[in-house]
Amino acid sequence: MMRLLVTRPEPDNARTAAVLRARGHEVVLAPLLHIEAVAAADLGAPPWAAILLTSANGARAVADHPRQAQLLALPVLAVGRSSAEAARAVGFADVTSADGDAVHLARLAAQRFTGARQPLLYLAGEDRSGELAVPGLTVRTVVVYRAAKAEQFPPLVRTALEQGNIDGVLHFSRRSVESYLDCSRDLGGPALKPKHYCLSARAAEPLRLAGAAQIHVAPQPDEASLLALVMPKP
Repeated sequence: MMRLLVTRPEPDNARTAAVLRARGHEVVLAPLLHIEAVAAADLGAPPWAAILLTSANGARAVADHPRQAQLLALPVLAVGRSSAEAARAVGFADVTSADGDAVHLARLAAQRFTGARQPLLYLAGEDRSGELAVPGLTVRTVVVYRAAKAEQFPPLVRTALEQGNIDGVLHFSRRSVESYLDCSRDLGGPALKPKHYCLSARAAEPLRLAGAAQIHVAPQPDEASLLALVMPKP
């Protein structure tokens, strides 16, 4: 059993914590990003062939959008299972998961919508690793949510890190890693000492540059692969 710090935003952190606790781990929650929907984000003029999602937050932003009904009628291609589940929870009926990363998503979109004249609508975050391009198709990128960094750790989390009472930290994005390092700027070594479990090599990079020694990267950029690092199958 380990004492694990989960840094991902709400509400996903609670689901991750439940899985970890079911396996016997103690979990401490410290959401280091706060997700905010962009009110009435300008989608441009329809029609669209489909919606592309690289995050569950893109799906959730649809729930409060004034053109929600129009959007829910479209098929959705999601990067992975978590974003696909979020799309279904919002009310999308036609949802397909690429079960991979942005490259897999673009490949799936190119295969499914070959020859489409209408653009694909990419519901994106304000801060992202790059633009999503689909060969042969037009992609309209619309920022529908933004992630605000936490300014400091909750007092109990800071104390636990200082005292070496955190065995491992789960990181789900590069931006949350950056927030973690910002919050631990005056802590130094104690924040780098735990094992760090990262969703991708890109997310792990700031930790490597900061000097963290125990970094584990999921073989696939999804929650199941990340949790498998912490809870390997017997």
